[in-house]
Amino acid sequence: MRIDLNSDLGESFGPWKMGDDAAMLDLVSSANVACGFHAGDPAGISQTLRLAAERKVVIGAHVGYPDLVGFGRRRMEMTEADLISAVVYQIGALQGLARAAGTRVAYVKPHGALYNAIAEDRAEAGAVIMAIRSVDPSLFLMALAGSSLVAQARDAGLTVIEEAFADRAYTNRGALVSRRQPGAVLHDPELVARRMVRLVKEGVIDADDGTPTRIEARSICVHGDSPGAVALTRRVRQMIEEAGIEIRSFAATG
Repeated sequence: MRIDLNSDLGESFGPWKMGDDAAMLDLVSSANVACGFHAGDPAGISQTLRLAAERKVVIGAHVGYPDLVGFGRRRMEMTEADLISAVVYQIGALQGLARAAGTRVAYVKPHGALYNAIAEDRAEAGAVIMAIRSVDPSLFLMALAGSSLVAQARDAGLTVIEEAFADRAYTNRGALVSRRQPGAVLHDPELVARRMVRLVKEGVIDADDGTPTRIEARSICVHGDSPGAVALTRRVRQMIEEAGIEIRSFAATG
């Protein structure tokens, strides 16, 4: 058994720190690195990339809406051309920084409101898919497990990695509980770790109403900006490995 463990990193901005990238990079196998549109500045992103390269953590472009103030969590209405260009721009910027840091971008994972939008909106999803294909069709796309985006992207020729969220609650339809709802974000390391071991071994997670819900995922995300993220991720990793499951990125080489 094998599973990828990923986290959203590179989101600090100047003197404002977001999460502990160095500690998280000791625990995860893939890093979704901000590209400057929803968070991150060039120097901070570069530092995260260098740390990731030292640890041989695989890099993904964490592309989002141009929404620094809202941290990319506000839905934006963009034309197809604008959205394609925005995604291409972000991937290209991170590719340049990654090359300078001695690593490379292997996949794309949309962030926040864009991630949620393309899970259901075929038009926006098509724009993001087109952007990725125009830059490098060999890039993996990380997408919400069970979403309509998965089939749409595969039909367009992309390799899709379905992911689940360790620290988020799910509805019985396999969707994420809205952050506006109480209990949407989980903080108990023991609870989260047990849920993730079961997810990997059985493909099942308990929904917010207690219903066992099937979710097939090749990657698990733990948000790096959540309170206690490092301790939670450490416990998740520990329990997964104790269960005899290897933590390894889907894009790892060698």
